[in-house]
Amino acid sequence: MAEKANGKSETPGAAPAPIQVKILSQYIKDLSFENPNIRKLMASPGDQPNLKVEVNVNAERIDGDIYESAIEFKAIASNNIGTIYVLETVYAGLFKIESIPEQALEPFLLISGPTTIFPFLRRLVADVTREGGYPPLMLDPIDFAQLYMRRQQELKVAPAATA
Repeated sequence: MAEKANGKSETPGAAPAPIQVKILSQYIKDLSFENPNIRKLMASPGDQPNLKVEVNVNAERIDGDIYESAIEFKAIASNNIGTIYVLETVYAGLFKIESIPEQALEPFLLISGPTTIFPFLRRLVADVTREGGYPPLMLDPIDFAQLYMRRQQELKVAPAATA
């Protein structure tokens, strides 16, 4: 059996190198919090708020084996007085991924990457809403695998609908 200079064996039919992932960084790419009716709400809080939440994930290759996974999050709270608050943020992580099969890259970036950074987004959302003068918005865990599967199903249906 031949040995490479780095000590790894070079055997035909040997198992592929294990996937190696390193989190290089995580960060807020974009953040906006609007509190447009705070004076009206201080005078009269109005009805119970309605909350609309949107979550989307994106990924892109930055350079070579460096990739970014990002969670786009938007929450709009409103009631009979009007908009209570609007929170929009993009929270991202930078990953170095080595030895990953091409067919596994997209699922990793859209499922595992967001799952890894989600607890930090959750904390950010809670902190920003609390600092905005409201009870912290505590997000339930998100099943990014289910979101990915739903997106794949929508992509399969979309071309058939246009045909």
